[in-house]
Amino acid sequence: MDEISQEIVKRLKSIEGHVRGIQRMVENGEYCIDVVTQVLAVQRALQKVNSLVLDRHLHTCVSTAMSSQDAAEREKVIAEIMDVFEATGKL
Repeated sequence: MDEISQEIVKRLKSIEGHVRGIQRMVENGEYCIDVVTQVLAVQRALQKVNSLVLDRHLHTCVSTAMSSQDAAEREKVIAEIMDVFEATGKL
């Protein structure tokens, strides 16, 4: 596993633990705003994971496809990126 994959897995394990902590908070009847604050922290952590994965994808798969002579492959990776941004409402 490369360094980026290790970083992603490390972050995902941390997020997993954090989610378990939030579950315990709910089970214990913790103050709602404290729960919301922790959920927001998990969402930010997941956004960072997405950023790492997307950065790696752009520097590997997309970069390779864009330098390819295969126009269909170039169009495929462009369409994939567009689909992701459209699904997230970022476009």
